[in-house]
Amino acid sequence: MRIEEDPNITQMSHRHTSAQKRLPSDPLPPSKGTTTWGRSGSKRPWLRSALSATPVLLAPLAAVSFEIALHHFNGSLAMVLTAYREQGILPVLYTYGPRWDSKALVAYTCWIAFQALLYVALPGPTQQSQQTPAGHLLSYRVNGLRAWILTYSLLAVLSVTGVLDLASIAEDWSGWFIATNLYGFLASAIAFVKAHVAPTHPGDRKFTDVAAYDFYMGIELNPRLGEHFDVKLFTNGRAGMMTWTLIDIANLALQYRNGTLSPSLVLVTILHSIYVLDFFANESWYLRTIDITHDHYGFYLAWGCFAWLPAMYTLQAQYLGRYPTSPSLAYLAVTFSLGLLGYYIFRRVNDQKDVCRRTNGDCMIWGEPARFIVASYTTSDGTLHKSLLLCSGWWGVSRHANYTGDLLLSFSMCAVAGTTTLLVWFYAIFMTVLLVHRCLRDEERCLAKYGSSWKEYCQRVPWRLIPGIW
Repeated sequence: MRIEEDPNITQMSHRHTSAQKRLPSDPLPPSKGTTTWGRSGSKRPWLRSALSATPVLLAPLAAVSFEIALHHFNGSLAMVLTAYREQGILPVLYTYGPRWDSKALVAYTCWIAFQALLYVALPGPTQQSQQTPAGHLLSYRVNGLRAWILTYSLLAVLSVTGVLDLASIAEDWSGWFIATNLYGFLASAIAFVKAHVAPTHPGDRKFTDVAAYDFYMGIELNPRLGEHFDVKLFTNGRAGMMTWTLIDIANLALQYRNGTLSPSLVLVTILHSIYVLDFFANESWYLRTIDITHDHYGFYLAWGCFAWLPAMYTLQAQYLGRYPTSPSLAYLAVTFSLGLLGYYIFRRVNDQKDVCRRTNGDCMIWGEPARFIVASYTTSDGTLHKSLLLCSGWWGVSRHANYTGDLLLSFSMCAVAGTTTLLVWFYAIFMTVLLVHRCLRDEERCLAKYGSSWKEYCQRVPWRLIPGIW
């Protein structure tokens, strides 16, 4: 769900044989000595089963609780928890929970179908991801930015001409909430069955003896429908990121219909849109992130992108659409500027990595030749690969400086709302937990993948996230 990338920079292959991949991303840490690309082992299947079932049950409950708070308790999570305690969870869900809406389901189905049509029909350059553990080098048509521009240009025309009332999406969010969850669970179940009976690349599957874990973490690395429709890229980019913008704009329309347009909501929407547009403008870069190259397609990615992302990443916009705030212009200027600074850091960090990749390290970073470590690793097909671990520029400041910029931007997205309401701050809290966890997860994986080269990199760049602190 989030656009994070493996620290390797430039990859070169050498054949040794003729033989030719946001919720916690892994509910159980790998057992020592059993770390593999895409799956970790455990001698405690009962614990893994319980820990895998927990987020499958609790994450939807959390999302429903936020939805109830927004629509029935003035955005107060404390009031929802009090109601749970005094009345019981099931009675509260029955009384205040989202309601089935056939029109919303049809509308959401049309939305997903339209995005699928654009994914298939729009032209775009063909890009390749990193080689999979089984040796597959997959190609992708990169047309997300064109799809975003076409989608929202069309929606603007339909809205201005009165054909479509975008505010109705925010107004009828209860039905859309049910629809997104339905699609998320269906996608998870279908992916689980497909992985067993009709896998796209059997050699890239990962199994355990715990069905709940396989359902949660996924079995197939890159499931496809036909040769070119990549389910994982579509789910994250079109069902997730594209819908993020839709919900923000719908809440802008709702607030405008109610006779106001608060600067906070406008700035939140701008910051969100910058992030989403960056995703699509750099879609080819996303193909090298751990979402594509490492994480398997299960409930974590499928339900997370269909349901969790649209519901939880848009909480600031949903709150402001119903409960406008009025912070001072000075406050808005400072918090918005922090967001722009965070985005600048985020983008420059990743640009430095891309420059080093494109030039095989023959480039200048911060006015001096790039410094890097040449690391080697071997995939399951016996192919030796080499990567450059960049030690210059932002990558010499901390090992995950891209996360630092991401966190600053996440903080600004919440702060600009101008309220201390916990619901509005959920995104920043969630991203902090997620990215700190990803720091640790990335480093464990890179140590297993690069060995002594990664240890040398850690000696050269001792700070993980924030220099002088951690």
